[in-house]
Amino acid sequence: MSDRFFNRDLSWLEFNRRVLHQARDPSHPLLERVRFLSIFTSNLDEFFMKRVGYLQRLEYRGVPKVGSDEVSPKQLLHSVRQVVQELVEARARCFHDELMPELEKAGVALVPWKGLSNAEKELAAHVFRTRVFPVLTPLAVDPAHPFPFLSNLSVSLGVKLHHPKTKQGLFARIKIPDVLPQWIRLNPDDMAGGYRFLALRELIEHHLEEFFPEMVVENVTAFRVTRNADIDQVKDEAEDLLDRVEEELRLRRMADIVRVEHGKNADPWVLKLLKTELELGDDDLYENQELFYRNLTEIANLNMPALRFKPWVPVTPAAFSEEGVDMFRVLREQDVLVHHPYESFSGSVERFVRAAAEDPQVLALKIVLYRSGSESPLIPLLIRAAEKGKQVVCVVELQARFDEARNVYSAEVLEKSGVHVVYGVVGLKTHAKVALVVRQEEGQFRLYAHVGTGNYNADTAKLYTDFGLFTADPKLTNELIEVFNYLTGLSLKRNYRKFLVAPVNMRERFMDFIRKETDIARAGGDAQIIAKMNSLEDHAVCEALYEASQAGVSVELIVRGFCCLRPGVKGLSDKVRVHSAIGRFLEHSRVFYFRQGAKEPVDGKFLIGSADWMYRNLNNRVEIVAPVEAKENRRELWDLLRLMLSDRVQTWDLRPDGSYLLRSSGDESAEAGIHELLLTRARSRGTKPPGSR
Repeated sequence: MSDRFFNRDLSWLEFNRRVLHQARDPSHPLLERVRFLSIFTSNLDEFFMKRVGYLQRLEYRGVPKVGSDEVSPKQLLHSVRQVVQELVEARARCFHDELMPELEKAGVALVPWKGLSNAEKELAAHVFRTRVFPVLTPLAVDPAHPFPFLSNLSVSLGVKLHHPKTKQGLFARIKIPDVLPQWIRLNPDDMAGGYRFLALRELIEHHLEEFFPEMVVENVTAFRVTRNADIDQVKDEAEDLLDRVEEELRLRRMADIVRVEHGKNADPWVLKLLKTELELGDDDLYENQELFYRNLTEIANLNMPALRFKPWVPVTPAAFSEEGVDMFRVLREQDVLVHHPYESFSGSVERFVRAAAEDPQVLALKIVLYRSGSESPLIPLLIRAAEKGKQVVCVVELQARFDEARNVYSAEVLEKSGVHVVYGVVGLKTHAKVALVVRQEEGQFRLYAHVGTGNYNADTAKLYTDFGLFTADPKLTNELIEVFNYLTGLSLKRNYRKFLVAPVNMRERFMDFIRKETDIARAGGDAQIIAKMNSLEDHAVCEALYEASQAGVSVELIVRGFCCLRPGVKGLSDKVRVHSAIGRFLEHSRVFYFRQGAKEPVDGKFLIGSADWMYRNLNNRVEIVAPVEAKENRRELWDLLRLMLSDRVQTWDLRPDGSYLLRSSGDESAEAGIHELLLTRARSRGTKPPGSR
């Protein structure tokens, strides 16, 4: 922490601490708490893959300072390790002291080997012989066998053994296979007896002798490796972006190991061998009481409805709820704002693309795909549109982290089906979420558009909160054509009047909006900024917000993840407050509000889009932010922002020292949290999609 900024990496770890709190929160259903523990672990894995390897590389290269707080990479890595160790210990206490006893009371027992009955041991042995043993391959390390390759996030057993005559220590590795369930049910035929599970790892550990007949097994150490995903960019010798991304995927598989987790009471001889073979230091090793936390999703998915959130079926937006409604007619009459997952993705976005694919008057369809999902319903619709002779253009971002392989496959399928596939602007990630439909009506072209804050992904649309704006306003749609020309062609247009486009004019326009509020406050007018986003890091934006605060502007920031700005510091940021909502849904929407002197708050300027206030979003990505101009939609956004700011159950406040304080603090009089409140609100206002129960 510096006087003016928090470190982004330590702030991110504080975000994951808030996720861990969800696993400890007794107000959540029990299996959802288990799921949050798995999410916490998955988040931490991603942090090591993305950030720790990057920081290690900076340290190796001798970079003296990193981040807005200008800390040395070495010092930051030391601080990261301290916080991570603290969080890992808290995770273990949460699981063993809180969740395990509650699970057992609820009829879900995660049983250690020593707790099995004789009958259960016989069943486990049968499962091992018939379903596990044939899949496993022990790999020895000796002069004839090199140290085996360890795949990212794989759990292994490091076995120390010796020949009964020589006593010389030998090493073998057995990988716990991902293709098998990680939890073995011990009473599969006893539905009335609850659930009893044994971890696959323990099952294998207690049958090691079957892999090494006549050898003496001395000890076994479970360990798990994490590899760096932030590899250096492949040089431009690759013929095109597709080749380069495929090469990056290959290199990532072989990337440096940045962490080894090991179980309690690990054998020192095995750990020394791992450090030597993997070229690691003591600080790269982390004790982890259990290595199955990420696999707790299998437990969280048990068919026990009483222990999970009540299922939610998103409602159809009121504007589209009429049976057989013509979406294009609706949009000619009004702009429509939708809020996922409260309102249906399939009943709005998918329906929009489907209408475009099937309508004979539609001539062209253009869309940007960043993360489309494993079985995206949009891909077949785009193919259908192309097969019907429509001009279909799809901008596919091949470099979406951890979705590269899926996007490469989607791009190839689309291209083979006649869709014009474009990979965006050279040197920039395309992170925008926009679609445009060109329709012929009465001898003229009419344009229809969708601008969103989230990906065109049907799966995440059920879990992430996002906004989408449907519009046929020519002032917006005609300019969106220019945006697509920038994405697919060589347009150098800079004077967008309606859209904020990064890296073209977005930074300049946001800074202008902040400065305008500052000037209004100095002149004694009504000045207010409310911004909701995933992360806040950009140095220049933070400095502008500090200046606005000092001028008297009320600044409310809803930042789910890390935040580098220091709020509530006397003389610096007295008027800035930062909040973070964590709960059932992942807060993903980006909304920006500037009052601009309006007497009525709803008459201020509202924008939604794909960008956070981060350097990468404003400088190194193609992002789109659009104004929301219809008054009823502005009023809806204002109401939703005020509801979020007033939440007392799942919202945390960032304090000047970098810690977060949960507002309710156990206040039993507090009402339902913001997510439950918005579910109730949507339930009372909308209709279920056709075919839903």
